[in-house]
Formats: sequence, C-alpha cells, structure tokens
Amino acid sequence: MAITSIPLPTMYADHHVQEVRRILLGLPGVQDVYASSAFQVVEIAFDAEKIDEQRLKDALAQAGYAGELPVPAESGKPVTQSNGDGAHFRHAATFTPAADVVGFQQEVAPMNRPLWPCPGLGPVKTMEE
Repeated sequence: MAITSIPLPTMYADHHVQEVRRILLGLPGVQDVYASSAFQVVEIAFDAEKIDEQRLKDALAQAGYAGELPVPAESGKPVTQSNGDGAHFRHAATFTPAADVVGFQQEVAPMNRPLWPCPGLGPVKTMEE
C-alpha cells in the first residue's frame, strides 16, 4: 500500500472534503482518504498496482480541486470608478473618511450559481429539471 499527500488549495470547506472523498473512494485501488479543509491537503492510501499517483491527481484536477483558488484583489479605486474591466472591488482606503456610514447593500441577480469559485458545486437544479 502506498500513501501520498496532495495539496488542494481549492478545498476550503467541509462540503469540499465530502466531494473529494467521494471522488477518490470511487476510484479502483483507493483504500482510504483523509482530507482536511483546514490544512487544504488530502492524504490517500492506495494500491499502487491498481492506480498511480498521477491518476489520483488527474481525477482531482478534472473536478476542479487542483491549482490555485482565484480571489479578486482590491483595485485601489472607489467602487464608483471603473477598473477598465467592468468589475468593481471596494478598496479599504475608500472607507477611512466614511467611518461607520458605509453600506454594503447591493442587488445580486440570481444566476443559479455560487457567487464565488467553488469546485464540486455546480448550478442549482430544480425538481423540474
């Protein structure tokens, strides 16, 4: 039996741990999976004669768990100014003169998708679909 540890920066919540375990335990030769969203790492015990480490990594990459988690960065411009790409990210320096009077209310259109990149969580399906 071989054991490998794979860092997964996009595994940051408990539902990701469940999905990673489901994916890996469904592969032939995988005997045990320990996944931690706190440390963003998965440890896999597997039979090296049935499956190799690259196939484990490929299964995780296909599900969206490999690579870095894309996080929007602050632009340095107030939300009222365009960043050139149509996206607006608030900058902490904007709030200094406003103190406690700033509101964060905004209209978010329902698009049946998570508002942040979340591997393993696809579009929400209704009962009719």
